[in-house]
Amino acid sequence: MKLGPHISAVVTGGASGLGEATARALAAEGVKVAIFDRNAEAAERVAKEIGGIACVVDVTSDESVDAGFAKARAAIGQERILVNCAGTGNAVKTASRSKDTGEIKHFPLNQFDMIIQINLVGTFRCIAKSAAGMLTLPPLPEGDRGAIVNTASVAAVDGQMGQAAYSASKGGVVGMTLPIARDLSGEGIRVNTILPGIFNTPLMNAAPQAVKDALAASVPFPKRLGLPDEYASLALEMIKNGYFNGESVRLDGSIRMGLR
Repeated sequence: MKLGPHISAVVTGGASGLGEATARALAAEGVKVAIFDRNAEAAERVAKEIGGIACVVDVTSDESVDAGFAKARAAIGQERILVNCAGTGNAVKTASRSKDTGEIKHFPLNQFDMIIQINLVGTFRCIAKSAAGMLTLPPLPEGDRGAIVNTASVAAVDGQMGQAAYSASKGGVVGMTLPIARDLSGEGIRVNTILPGIFNTPLMNAAPQAVKDALAASVPFPKRLGLPDEYASLALEMIKNGYFNGESVRLDGSIRMGLR
């Protein structure tokens, strides 16, 4: 897909981290960008800086997502690009004992469900609604109607202790990538997924520097945290390269976490 001002895009989670970097990279190519994010202030800031539009969206809500797409399409037209970066995580063991009292407790199921609803169901919700809109468009000269990029994680295939919910949600994103690509192949819509490793995003800001240094040292090469711009670069390649379809690709410096 050739990028330019004739193309519109929606980036979920576009107000920070991987999503913000991707929104900025798309805008730098001339693409008209709508940012979906729950943080209204941050979304407005980024949208203003890139000449885009901010839509306050909760990906767990049909009504919120519908309203976001309606606002975006009214302002910049039907999107041909969707990049799903909205997501979150938690760290809770499946069952454990309290170090202080010995009390046994299990993973709170409402917290497990929350992660699934945001990371997996929210991603699929945006894909399904965006793809339905893309079907109304004529194919571009190269045959594309649209391109979708999702965000999973290396935890989808290499989850650590406490990551049962996060790994399940991201594993689901990987698992649905190929069947969705096949579902949409006859309509000229491509679907790919990126599995980032340890990236230097706002979610990492709360970690002590010593923890960041240890994580960086665990990466075979380069021995540092990934940069959001590196994610954005791969996302744009997946969008531009018309033969890139149905793939789930690790972007992790070849890290293999092992048991910790």
